[in-house]
Amino acid sequence: MGRKKKTVDLDRVNGIAPGLVAKTKKRLVVAAGRSHRELAAQVAEQLGTELAPTEHRTFASGEIYTRFEVSIRGCDVFVIQSFGPPVNEWLMELLIMLDALKRASAKRITVVAPYFPYSRQDKKGRGREPISARLITDLLTTAGADRIMSVDLHAAQIQGFFNGPVDHLFAKPVLLEYFRQHLSEDDRATLTVVSPDMGRVRVADTWSDSLGAPLAIIHKRRDPKVANQVTVHEIVGEVSGRTCLLVDDMIDTGGTIVKAAQALKEAGARKVIVAATHAIFSPPAIERLQDAAIDQVVVTDTVPIPADERFDGLTVLSIAPLLARAIREVFEDGSVTSMFGGEA
Repeated sequence: MGRKKKTVDLDRVNGIAPGLVAKTKKRLVVAAGRSHRELAAQVAEQLGTELAPTEHRTFASGEIYTRFEVSIRGCDVFVIQSFGPPVNEWLMELLIMLDALKRASAKRITVVAPYFPYSRQDKKGRGREPISARLITDLLTTAGADRIMSVDLHAAQIQGFFNGPVDHLFAKPVLLEYFRQHLSEDDRATLTVVSPDMGRVRVADTWSDSLGAPLAIIHKRRDPKVANQVTVHEIVGEVSGRTCLLVDDMIDTGGTIVKAAQALKEAGARKVIVAATHAIFSPPAIERLQDAAIDQVVVTDTVPIPADERFDGLTVLSIAPLLARAIREVFEDGSVTSMFGGEA
């Protein structure tokens, strides 16, 4: 009679207790600060889950307290925090949340910052200036972040400030889909994509290719007779009688966009539509954007826009489906790049 073949338990050989593999299956947790709960809830709904129950408090002194009310141990946690005003308060809240997650033994922590704070301070323009965007990534690292996800970074080099994966998402597909569905035949036939300044030409050029429309550029220059003020807007390209689509990554106080729109109308443009990802809308942006030179403003909700800041002619598109898909790709070890036509 032959010898009975011995069965080898590979789990035990590898030092894994029986049944432990099933118990340590990855768990997705979506958490959120208080800056944009509506967007965070929409993302969680898209993912078929709910936001992790979290206690937030701000004491009379201004200090912030956060506690997660469910176990986070071993979870893949995505923390959604956007950065409209008050930026510094929401930043401190995020850092405290990250510290709480790290101390609660989360397996991996991803910061989902639809609008990245201090992104315009990405380099030294003059001596003795800070590079604040780099400081932010250092703070996130120290607090416990393993990964960052953001939409339309003002400067792509910010990806190199963080010593870990950075998922740079683009709102362009969301905005393009809207225009493809809502532009009239006349608008399509006369469409020109316009860059509001030389710094955004590359972005505007990609829009031009996607829409099959010509490109125009607004070149701002200073009148030597007027100190510290842009007084002349030269337009490179044909805009007379055309529908002009002004594209930018953000609208803060609205000064640049409004002056660009006025220059286009003065040059004979029949319609000016503004498209931007981040609606910061610092005062007096709301009043400026209702200028007669602007026919429509289309933005996404990466930053919360209160009801009293919404006006006729403003269209707000949801960024939640884009964020949810990116989170799903990261959680399932898929490819975020493939979402934007890149290789998987």
